[in-house]
Amino acid sequence: MTAYGGDAFAARLGDASSAFAHPGLMHAQADFVRMARKYSTAPWVGSWNLLVANPKVSLSYNSAPVSVIYRGSDVTQNFSGLVNECAAMYGMALRWKISGDEAYAAKATSMLNGWAATLTSIQGRDRALVAGPQGFELANIAEMLREYHGFTDDNLTAVKKILRNIFYPISHDLLANHGDREPLEINANWYLFNMSAMMAIGILCDDQAKFDEAISYFKTGNGNGCIMHAGYYMHPGYLCQWQESGRDQTHTMDGIAAMAVVCEMAWNQGVDLYGYDNNRFLAAAEYSAKANLVTSGTTYYTVPYVAYRNNVSTWKTFSTTDQGDDTPCWALIYNHYVNRQGLAAPYSTKRALSIQPEGGEWDYISYGTLAYTLDAIATGAVPSGLSGYFSAGAVVLSWWGGVYATGYTVKRAAQTGGPYDTVASGITDLRTYVDTPSTSGTWYYVVTADTPDGESVPSNEAAVLTGTQLHTQLQYDSSSSTSVVDASGNGHTGTINGGVTWVSGRQDEALSLNGSDGYVALPAGLMDDVADFTISAWVFWNASRNSEHIFDFGADTDRYLMLTPSAGNGKARFAITVTGASGGSVIDSNAALSIGTWVHVAVTLSGSVGTLYVNGAAVGTNTSMYLAPFRIWDTSQNWIGRSQLSTDPYFNGKIDDFRIYRGALTADAVASLANEP
Repeated sequence: MTAYGGDAFAARLGDASSAFAHPGLMHAQADFVRMARKYSTAPWVGSWNLLVANPKVSLSYNSAPVSVIYRGSDVTQNFSGLVNECAAMYGMALRWKISGDEAYAAKATSMLNGWAATLTSIQGRDRALVAGPQGFELANIAEMLREYHGFTDDNLTAVKKILRNIFYPISHDLLANHGDREPLEINANWYLFNMSAMMAIGILCDDQAKFDEAISYFKTGNGNGCIMHAGYYMHPGYLCQWQESGRDQTHTMDGIAAMAVVCEMAWNQGVDLYGYDNNRFLAAAEYSAKANLVTSGTTYYTVPYVAYRNNVSTWKTFSTTDQGDDTPCWALIYNHYVNRQGLAAPYSTKRALSIQPEGGEWDYISYGTLAYTLDAIATGAVPSGLSGYFSAGAVVLSWWGGVYATGYTVKRAAQTGGPYDTVASGITDLRTYVDTPSTSGTWYYVVTADTPDGESVPSNEAAVLTGTQLHTQLQYDSSSSTSVVDASGNGHTGTINGGVTWVSGRQDEALSLNGSDGYVALPAGLMDDVADFTISAWVFWNASRNSEHIFDFGADTDRYLMLTPSAGNGKARFAITVTGASGGSVIDSNAALSIGTWVHVAVTLSGSVGTLYVNGAAVGTNTSMYLAPFRIWDTSQNWIGRSQLSTDPYFNGKIDDFRIYRGALTADAVASLANEP
């Protein structure tokens, strides 16, 4: 293999101040070394044989670059030409990197140069579905060829230019402006295609801002490319329902595969997105892998499912359309989590082996068995990521296991650090357990694994508060004009903003909110660890206006839980959502709250049962509440008297004795609060 060396090669890889490793997109140098060593042996050879047999990976391939690529129902489409040529160029570059045959590098270089010299724009309604996948591929091809002596500095500069000037602006616009739609109206696969291009272009061009833009969107973006939106709902045992699982399995797998490449490129640059939010991507992969695996005959595994709704889509059940989709993304996912990290990923493992060897006729991670298969890890990981929440009178635990574990034991203690009593053993799949302690309080849990070497060391300790406990009680005291004390002792002090004054209340003093700019802000993350709950308050509503909010705890107009005395239907309503006003769950009363008088309101959640109370009487119930406060992540806008939606009016009236409880109060307990003198 002919390669650059010394200072010349160092210059090609970026200046000395560059923070980026090269090669460092989908393949690091160690990957190419491994492939060259392993490609003639099983299982790597299976993918290698598919590579060399692919008619596109041919020195006689006829390249035909065009100046404008069109994709979308509003144009005459020609995008398939670039799709096919990217597959050909990638295959040739990979064949050269493994075999050392420079003829393939020269052919890929000639084709890439032709596109860099010819392409001027991408047009059409669906242009982002070219800018994303093909932008990603072109960056990867250039990254692979930058070691080839026939791919000159001028060639590299020309490729960088079209990626920066033609591809990146389309991807950036999608993430920033969402095609002039609402952020959640664009499905996950579109965002993730374009995030992968953005990240690949950033690495190729040593452009930290573009790389960081993709990383930031993965973690905190307002669209479905964000891992928290794409991994829509976490079921027990860390099965995370994918955003498009109710649509079809082809688009689901597009998103899973695209997120995998984002994670891999970040990993090759020292950023661990695979493990972000307690391996949330693994949870999504396990869910989707299981859902597309045959358990026997033609019968697929079943997976739990909750409804998904946003402004344009309603998917009430898991979609079996295209079930069994074999998009070749699983070798990468399986090998990272199992053979790099030692984690148990049983369904991703089975899915990877079921489609092995992976071929190359797909946009992203071609020939995965060849490119990503690692030797088996010697020792599995110990149990980790243990978490729990209290719901419907029980503690629901989930954890990650190790690849060689044969079973797990759950242990519980009444104090941190133990001593622990065994409450369950011999747990296999799924890695979850529901515990019902005999008394209320705080319980401490650990999990150990049965391994070939004996019992493992314990997992992290998870503390779970059970029963009903006071979380927040705002004590209205006119000695302060800027804050409201939390009498619960938990430090949830409220900050007074705008037109708020102290007045006589139903009991002692109350806050009077002026209806134009007055509200109380509670701390960020107020209920981020709460499942079952009760929220209650005394409310004096001055005048009837729809969409005033008694409270609204959330992050933005897509993620919140709120209570209004009168929704657009003229009835009091509680709502909780992570997909905007059209999604989530609601509880409606039979009427709006009364005006000009003190009214006690309360809302409770116990498991999937939510109840709205007015003056101690239940006025609305929803028995299919699948969301809880802890599922609304990173809440920073927890307000009394103000809505997440800036056009909604502020609350006009008085609020007294505002309380939050962990756990659902009984109907009798709510009635007692309403009847307090």
